[in-house]
Amino acid sequence: MENNVYEFKAEMKQLLHLIIHSLYTNPEIFLRELISNSSDALNKIRFRRLTDTNLIDPETELTIKIEVDKDKKTFSIEDTGIGMLRKDLIERIGTVASSGTLEFLKNLKQNDNGKQKQLDGELIGQFGVGFYSAFMVTDEITIETLFADLDSQPCKWISKGEEKFTIEECDRKNRGTKIYFTFKDEYSHFSDSESIKNILQKYSNFVDFPIYVNGEEINKVKPIWQRKKDEIKEDELNEFYKYISNDFQDPLGHLHFTIEGNINFKGLVFIPQSAPQTIYSEMMNKSLQLYSKRIFIQDDCLELLPDYLRFLKGVVDTEDLPLNVSREVTQSSPLIAKIRNVITGKVLGVLEDWSANDKEKFEKFHKTWSSLFKTGINSDFTNKQKIIDLSRYETSGLDKGRFKSLKEYVETMQPEQKDIYYLMGDSRELIEKNPNLEYFNKKGIEVIFLYDPVDVFTFPYIFSYDGKNIKSIDKADIDFGKDDEIKKDSLKEKQSKSLIEFIKSKLDTKVEDVIESKRLVESPVSLVSGANALDPQMEKMMQYFDKEFTKSKKILEVNTSHPLIKNLHHLFEQNKDDELLSKSINLLYESAVLIEGKLESPSDYAKLVFEMLEKLSK
Repeated sequence: MENNVYEFKAEMKQLLHLIIHSLYTNPEIFLRELISNSSDALNKIRFRRLTDTNLIDPETELTIKIEVDKDKKTFSIEDTGIGMLRKDLIERIGTVASSGTLEFLKNLKQNDNGKQKQLDGELIGQFGVGFYSAFMVTDEITIETLFADLDSQPCKWISKGEEKFTIEECDRKNRGTKIYFTFKDEYSHFSDSESIKNILQKYSNFVDFPIYVNGEEINKVKPIWQRKKDEIKEDELNEFYKYISNDFQDPLGHLHFTIEGNINFKGLVFIPQSAPQTIYSEMMNKSLQLYSKRIFIQDDCLELLPDYLRFLKGVVDTEDLPLNVSREVTQSSPLIAKIRNVITGKVLGVLEDWSANDKEKFEKFHKTWSSLFKTGINSDFTNKQKIIDLSRYETSGLDKGRFKSLKEYVETMQPEQKDIYYLMGDSRELIEKNPNLEYFNKKGIEVIFLYDPVDVFTFPYIFSYDGKNIKSIDKADIDFGKDDEIKKDSLKEKQSKSLIEFIKSKLDTKVEDVIESKRLVESPVSLVSGANALDPQMEKMMQYFDKEFTKSKKILEVNTSHPLIKNLHHLFEQNKDDELLSKSINLLYESAVLIEGKLESPSDYAKLVFEMLEKLSK
């Protein structure tokens, strides 16, 4: 074998097959990888120049230049970075598949449980696999390079990516590296300069070195998150937000932070003013852009934010994340988890500041994002209390469209009030007409109104706040204590007991129980849930997701001070078998079901009403 011909230490065809078909999802990635390598080389020479000027071309501008020729289908990328020695070409590129890397790559797809394994970015980074992504789009690659030391010799590396590569001397005069090749026919569209520009804007727009395409500088949008806060104007922040979010409005607010210590990263995160119409479906697939050393890694890195903060827009740039072969694999990275925790804490801190010092801005945030934000009550146990404190609710004591926190609710509770009360419904209008609210309105006890669907899954699971239990007034186990004022006109205890037992016998299997009500003031009857039953709105949701779901039977509460109930008692004492009495009891029950919004057969109900009217109009 000639001195300038080398064999790869593993089957290159197999390695390339794995790279192309297993690790990369898009051929355009080749450009991102080459830009990444050039950026690394430029960073190295920039650092070395700080202490050493005894270099080739010490004052040369640090740039990346790309040339494409549409007619010839050619591509080249050249940097003025630190360059490579002959041994670098052999050890860092020629032995890409040594030391068990090929076996490692073979086993990436599955582990013992049949699930995809995580990529070890540090391991892969040692072998420069990213460079070989270029073989997706070409059959042969040439590298010309000159290392920065004054006595370095320029070298040329050529390979078809199969079994061998050659290294020979060349006449390169400038420090740095140039990579060039001809595109395969099916990828010839990449030889169009506009195509290259579009890819660069997507992946490398914020690389900290000028990138030129056929002489035109492309990355003119500088990494704003790398600048100091006091150097950035408000209109710059707004324009950057619009650039990355495609939003036409300015953001509601932003966070600009630099974290140094156990982890190192910078971030610029925005809170949008408006939500998309399909908020949940869109937000579940959205997150922040992830960069590593200003190189774009992932457009929507879902792991950077908890689900309930997916409305945020922005950029996170870390120095600690390896530029590995597969940018998509971040799911189980401990680093990403730590970054997520820091960002979450900082966002909650900003919201806490708004809630205390900028009521107008916080109110805008709440009205736009509360439905998504409150889902964190059930998912983020670390920050659950902060999310609860930042959540706002309508109440019977506030006009529609006004909200208060649980802290504010507790501060305005009546002295004798022991619990926090809430009532769910489809709308505020329907909640306000619920008979179960009558006692609380009469006594001036504030009740939280919940008609946002997300509250069905979150609010009941707060359980308590500031030592106060949270209770639904739709439940039968509310403690009303003694209330002689409301019950003074009621039937006598013996009368009530006999009538209620009779009503229960007539309704039979339709209800769980019939009891005398302490909560009703103006209405004759109402349906409530048992102490261990689900809230009516929760049952409604369960039925939506599971058509086989069986609702629990309700308890019928009877207002024994109501004139209608007293009239029924009179009929009951005269003739228990009176048909009017039986039909009246059924009509009362069906009416309670109707008020709840769960009447299954309106036609049967109407028929019963007509029969009663006919009988009473004789």
